[in-house]
Formats: sequence, C-alpha cells, structure tokens
Amino acid sequence: MQTAPETPKSQRAREIQRAISEILLHEWDPIGIADIPEAADEYDSYVGSIYSILAGSRSEEDLIARLQAIETMKMGFTPRPSDRRDDLRLVARSLLALDLSF
Repeated sequence: MQTAPETPKSQRAREIQRAISEILLHEWDPIGIADIPEAADEYDSYVGSIYSILAGSRSEEDLIARLQAIETMKMGFTPRPSDRRDDLRLVARSLLALDLSF
C-alpha cells in the first residue's frame, strides 16, 4: 500500500509536534530520561493535549495545570510544592513561544 505524498501542511504539523515533544523531553522531563536515546518518545502521548491548549486558550495556567495533572494522575507523582511550580511556568512559557503557524 502506498502512502500519500506529504503535504506542506502535514509536514508543518509534524514539525510542531516534534517541537512540543522536544520541550517536554528537555525542559519538563519529570522522570529524568532526556539523556536516554531509546526513551526519546516517552512523552509523545502528551503532545496532543498540550497542542490543544496551545491552539485554544493559549493559557499559561492551563498548560501548568495540564503538566501537573500528567505528573500526578498519569505518572503517580505527588503534586509539586508551590515553590516548584515555577519550573512548570518556565516550560509553559517555552511552549507558548512556539510558532504554531501553518
């Protein structure tokens, strides 16, 4: 079965997904796997929900809440103390700085 040729729009979508994934891996990385090449796709399942916020509300607080929810509900970590939420704020700001234009 042949695959359809890639369009500029689908290529751009992949670039955006890859950029989100890179930020999650290198700036967020709650389980500390950034230096393990085999684990480079560990956070890819969260890219869609992060993109939804970036394309929708573009709210720093929504991004922080989503990252914290992933850490606690999906990964089983205890919630970050309020003084460690600044780490999530920096990640959210990096995500918000991404160019999502097509």
